[in-house]
Amino acid sequence: MKLVAICACTSGIAHTYMAKEKLRKAAESLGHEIHIETQGTIGVEDELTPEQIAEADAVILAVDIHVEKDRFKGKRVMEVPTSLVLKASKQIIQKVEESLQA
Repeated sequence: MKLVAICACTSGIAHTYMAKEKLRKAAESLGHEIHIETQGTIGVEDELTPEQIAEADAVILAVDIHVEKDRFKGKRVMEVPTSLVLKASKQIIQKVEESLQA
């Protein structure tokens, strides 16, 4: 499965980058490809390309703030708080898998 994600917490520091790392590790451990954009205090990093979005099977928004969602129209999107990603990243990805099989 190919995934894209955005991680963004309210302060744009710790949880943003911890969530990115948790999602990356969980996706890799489950054999999936993931591209993750962060929106932190220093701005957008690793911005998702239109090609990455087009190829993605699903989108994970690990966010505690508003992020622009228009570029994900037509995609299956799961939005969760960053704190949940820190506790259950693998389960979140498994839930995305299940939703794609339904």
